[in-house]
Amino acid sequence: MSAPATTTRERGPADGAPAEEAPALHRSTDSAIGTIRRGLRLSPEFGRGLGLTLLFAVAATAGKVIVPIAVQQIIDRGISAGGAGVDLGFVATMVTVCALLLLATMACSYLMNYRLYRATESGLATLRRKAFRHVHDLSVLTQNSERKGALVSRVTSDVDQISTFMQWGGLLLIVSTGQLLVATVLMSVYSWQLTLLVWVCFLPLLFGVRWLQRRLSAAYLKVRERTGDMLGAIGETVMGAAVIRAHATEERTARRIDDTVLATRRAQVRAQRLSMAVSPFAELVAALGNAAVVVAGVLLGIGGDITPGELVAFLFLLTLFVMPMMMATEIFNEAQNAIAGWRRVLGVLDTVPDIADPGEAGRVLPRGPVGVRFDGVSYAYPDGPTVLAGVDEEIAPGTRVAVVGETGSGKTTFVKLLTRLMDPVEGRVLLDGADLREVAFSSLRSRVVMVPQEGFLFDSSLGANIRFARPEATDAELAAAVRELGLADWLGTLAHGLDTPVGQRGESLSAGERQLVALVRAYVADPDLLVLDEATSAVDPDTEVRIQRALDRLTRGRTSVTIAHRLSTAEAADEVFVFDDGRVVQRGTHGQLVDRPGVYADLYASWVRSSA
Repeated sequence: MSAPATTTRERGPADGAPAEEAPALHRSTDSAIGTIRRGLRLSPEFGRGLGLTLLFAVAATAGKVIVPIAVQQIIDRGISAGGAGVDLGFVATMVTVCALLLLATMACSYLMNYRLYRATESGLATLRRKAFRHVHDLSVLTQNSERKGALVSRVTSDVDQISTFMQWGGLLLIVSTGQLLVATVLMSVYSWQLTLLVWVCFLPLLFGVRWLQRRLSAAYLKVRERTGDMLGAIGETVMGAAVIRAHATEERTARRIDDTVLATRRAQVRAQRLSMAVSPFAELVAALGNAAVVVAGVLLGIGGDITPGELVAFLFLLTLFVMPMMMATEIFNEAQNAIAGWRRVLGVLDTVPDIADPGEAGRVLPRGPVGVRFDGVSYAYPDGPTVLAGVDEEIAPGTRVAVVGETGSGKTTFVKLLTRLMDPVEGRVLLDGADLREVAFSSLRSRVVMVPQEGFLFDSSLGANIRFARPEATDAELAAAVRELGLADWLGTLAHGLDTPVGQRGESLSAGERQLVALVRAYVADPDLLVLDEATSAVDPDTEVRIQRALDRLTRGRTSVTIAHRLSTAEAADEVFVFDDGRVVQRGTHGQLVDRPGVYADLYASWVRSSA
């Protein structure tokens, strides 16, 4: 038996320490281009059929120059050709050809949009799935490094920002780039001098946008972070509404929500202020460019270097050239927002799971009674003190063990290591002689089931929640499981039986009834090792009797480890492990320990006094 520790009690997150000691999610530091490249590689659907989509984009973009060319031809050949008057036949032909080409352009534009939307939605769905599954692969400690709402925002609102850019900004980027190139080429055909003048006017705008890029990137990353904080705070408030009302903290809670909303607003305003700084400059440059082209065009026309039709067409093309420049602010705005969202999603994917599944290389354990051994196990939470030290204990197959100890003594850490929600810093946890780190998750999760103190229920029927443990189970099998646990009378009190809706998080049921559902679910899973965090303190006497009866039948013939909050559970156990200061300081049956001076006798005496 291990000797009692002499150090001051030390606590980790699971036993009372602050959650901020848990490891944080990775933060991507890739450049903007690097972030986009990695994002596109993660979602290959973005690139599928891109060649044909770009072909439609080229056709749609090229169609924008139809009107300027038609105008130039009508003025120079249909109206002013040799002073012969208006050639109505030529004008009619040009109008008809222009109309047909515009219809073809509309068709190409539709196909481009449709294909781009389909590709981006497929790619974003893949990105969401990868991010969501990776979140589930992360350890409990890593998940606890962020509030749940903030973590969910990385898979939802951050991906939505990418979606907005890919389907709106990305489309505009493709079309605008093509429009700039086509307009530049055609303007050069009409007058290389005026084209050069236009580019000289607009080059300062391009350099200004580039200068803003780094600042906008940081600003929009802050926006995404503040949005995640806001969603986390709001989600927390909605889930904790009953506690907030019970303690009359509505005003304080409202102030906290207001603070997160205002922080998000400030971040958004700062980012928008930076992005919109280029807009007035772009308008000034566009006005100067138009004026310069008119003046220079008239001078060139006087010299015979450009015809009236070509000058008018050039001014039409200048409009096509200026429009992408004017849209650059909004495109750039959405691009930075999307890059910030991509970085946060990549931050999730870059976080390496510290509890890794060995997968196909992992060991598959045969079914049967499970023996457990802790071989020199120690554990310390990240940047925290040691909470388990040198635990050397063995549990024989089929033994029912109760784990007791004061808050912070290491009980919760012990069972989390047993179920491999965490890995020890030192030593090994063995199931039937196999190191848990070498056992495939599929095998481990089928043999070991943990029933937490607050059984989580999904917003579905009671039967669907029980069936969650074994989807193929029939209603008859579920009803049989309820009877075998002695809960048929309770099920009979529910108006719709197994079809009873449980509500969101099971709120249509009482705390005790939610625990009953969790026990039936564990029974249906049919594990060989059952780990339970006892929860009977907040239930009525009748429900407590039901829970105790169900627990007795559920653990019969199985290896079970129960964190016992009520020492009546320890009385019924085959063995009791007594934790203190991160060590097992006593071990034996209730009868052996209660008469022996020590931690257990003190705990039992205190429990008897409080129960009297």
